[in-house]
Amino acid sequence: MTALELRVVYPRPSGSKLVLRTEKDWNQDVQPSGTSADGTVATFKVSTERPFLYFKPCLITGDGQFHWSVGSNYLALNAPPGVRDLYPHFFGSMNGEITERLTAPEADGGRLYRVYLPPGYRENTLKKYPVLYMHDGANLFFPDEAFQGQDWEVSTTLELLDSMNILDRVIVVGVYAEDRMNEYTKPGYEAYGKMLTGSLKPLVDRSYRTLNTPASTAVMGSSLGGVVSMYLAWQYPDVFGKAACLSSTFGYKDDLFKRVRTEPRRALQLYIDTGWPGDNFEENLTMRDLLIERGWKPGTDLLYFAFPYAQHNEAAWSMRIHIPFQFFFSKLPSMPAKS
Repeated sequence: MTALELRVVYPRPSGSKLVLRTEKDWNQDVQPSGTSADGTVATFKVSTERPFLYFKPCLITGDGQFHWSVGSNYLALNAPPGVRDLYPHFFGSMNGEITERLTAPEADGGRLYRVYLPPGYRENTLKKYPVLYMHDGANLFFPDEAFQGQDWEVSTTLELLDSMNILDRVIVVGVYAEDRMNEYTKPGYEAYGKMLTGSLKPLVDRSYRTLNTPASTAVMGSSLGGVVSMYLAWQYPDVFGKAACLSSTFGYKDDLFKRVRTEPRRALQLYIDTGWPGDNFEENLTMRDLLIERGWKPGTDLLYFAFPYAQHNEAAWSMRIHIPFQFFFSKLPSMPAKS
């Protein structure tokens, strides 16, 4: 028998209470073992004879109404021991929200962007989120504005991984390109980087509940967008601690091979991939080997994959974005503090 400690964090209304239901008996309330002074954190202690336990936080409102948390059942694993923090919501949709196209007036005089807010963002205001900045914003969410009608299905993939209990929820900022051939290559990406770090990111951090450390901030793109993602992480490691570079055109109007080879190593988590044949396979393999030579450890702070027969297009990238999503934002166990 293994004991589990679950901490449910929620800005519950006055007069309401949080309980738990588990697969051991979906009709039986599990009462909290403790509640914080302000009532926003309820701690539950449950046990299981299996390596895992499915459960759901539930809210009982002051008028006696019972509400299950929205979405799939939660999954708790029994190793390693420790407290698991949960941020449920009980009303609204199990899907996230994609904003209309927004304008950042101070960024290039009006840079367009969209923001994906994960399920429960508006309701559970105690939760802060990591942020992923993605280039080619028109290709990320909607077929009717994507290149050749094929988007990356970003929200669908994130919500699928969330339903699997494998991913922390994340805010995504889709940045629209104005002149991608210029702003994703040298020297144009220098001005693009200053805009992103000096104007757009501060605006996002002011407007949303973000975790704004480098370890919680990632950047991702494909082709030239992969190049500018590597540039941004390399140039601004105090801003972006993670970069995903899909099918990147390394060596075409950039000096990244030289910089990686000669400049001090950055504390970055990097994902690189490519299709084959073609699809910049050799260039990406070269970048992988150069990074390993400079001290990156495959499977730890570097992940590289080659996909046989994968083409250089949105359909191929949408099929594999779940891999960098999991690499950057997987739910990982919190190791207990050593006594």
